[in-house]
Amino acid sequence: MGINYGRLGNNLPSPYESIEIIRNMKAGSVKLYDANSEILQLLSGTKLRVSIMVPNDQISNIASNQTLSDQWVLENVLAYYPHTMIRFILVGNEVLSYKSDQDRRMWVDLVPAMQRIKRSIKEQNINNIKVGTPLAMDVLESSFPPSSGTFRSDLKEQIVIPLLQFLNRTNSFFFIDAYPYFPWSENPSHMSLDFALLEETNQTYTDPNSGLIYTNLLDQMLDSLAFAMEKLGFDNILIGIAETGWPNAGDIDQPAANIHNAATYNRNLVKKMTAKPPIGTPARPGLSIPTFIFSLYDENQKPGPGTERHWGLVHPNGIPVYELDLTGDETEYLRLPDPVNNDPYKGKIWCVVGVAAPAVNLMRLGPALDYACGVGNGTCDALAPGKECYEPVSVVAHASYAFSSYWAKYRSSGGSCYFGGLAVQTTRDPSKYSGHREGKQLVGL
Repeated sequence: MGINYGRLGNNLPSPYESIEIIRNMKAGSVKLYDANSEILQLLSGTKLRVSIMVPNDQISNIASNQTLSDQWVLENVLAYYPHTMIRFILVGNEVLSYKSDQDRRMWVDLVPAMQRIKRSIKEQNINNIKVGTPLAMDVLESSFPPSSGTFRSDLKEQIVIPLLQFLNRTNSFFFIDAYPYFPWSENPSHMSLDFALLEETNQTYTDPNSGLIYTNLLDQMLDSLAFAMEKLGFDNILIGIAETGWPNAGDIDQPAANIHNAATYNRNLVKKMTAKPPIGTPARPGLSIPTFIFSLYDENQKPGPGTERHWGLVHPNGIPVYELDLTGDETEYLRLPDPVNNDPYKGKIWCVVGVAAPAVNLMRLGPALDYACGVGNGTCDALAPGKECYEPVSVVAHASYAFSSYWAKYRSSGGSCYFGGLAVQTTRDPSKYSGHREGKQLVGL
């Protein structure tokens, strides 16, 4: 079992302390989102197997120039290997999930970059480092039932087939980021929470095409990828899990994001992935699956919904968020706090300025207010002079209105109640206590 060591936080322990925490957790491997020199030096002499990453913004340059690839390997691999046990070089992170014109150009460069990195390490007579790339589940066009798994039509010919040919030829892994929380939370009434948490229950799902019987959602997700590869003639490429986990907290509108469920999922995950002999999945029984849990810490500078900042196994002070034995040997744990938000919240929710934000971040509220109002569609019409929400004339009051109005309009298309950490969700109608004129309430979802 491995750990994803992300560092998008301003309250995290030093790399030295972090490596000690990972070692004390008895992790077998660690995955980095770059090739940080200090961390790679600290990993020297440890027994941790290490995965490093070529950042997305370097893919195209490396794809076009073997000299740049050789230089990258010289600086980020040879400077530490073999004393630092680098075992995977991952080229990019979820590259195929980004869809701007510039991103699409990077899609085409992905496999050539992987080929150049592989050539660079081969020329150094290094044979025990695999090259791969972690992709998200959105690489699939269809994933349910698992036997219907197919790759996206816009990727299949130009990117996916060359990628599969490379992985097959080099005996590497198809790394996938697989999070059962997300498909479950999008429609929790259609699936048992226990099925998503890998809990042992009597609930099963039988794939109508393959006849395979599933007892958990993660197996379904992994097998949909296996079937997609098989349809293209690649049935021997091993699957690795680059990221998986469960959020230990989240926003009000994100059900089942709590410590109880996070511990339950990750404990069941470790039990499954460390079983001897290996369990595998219904479509690929008995196969071992390298797995990295996301993540070591809660990362408070990650943008997006609240769950984005709450996947950690360890608090910044080094104390575990909950007990977890990554070796799979522990079977008895202390009782967890009962979950309080497993069912979707049915009341109204507002997005307002956080309690601590005015004192600490008042200078940042102005630009955030301008952003929320600048998207148009009448988001801030009620804040104009003489309108019903113009008073009280304060940045905090106006920002709370703008945040809620923006979120109400754009939440369904990906807008979040975050605004760089200035906003929070609340179930208390701000118009009841903010001094707005009678007759106009803030928009609540």
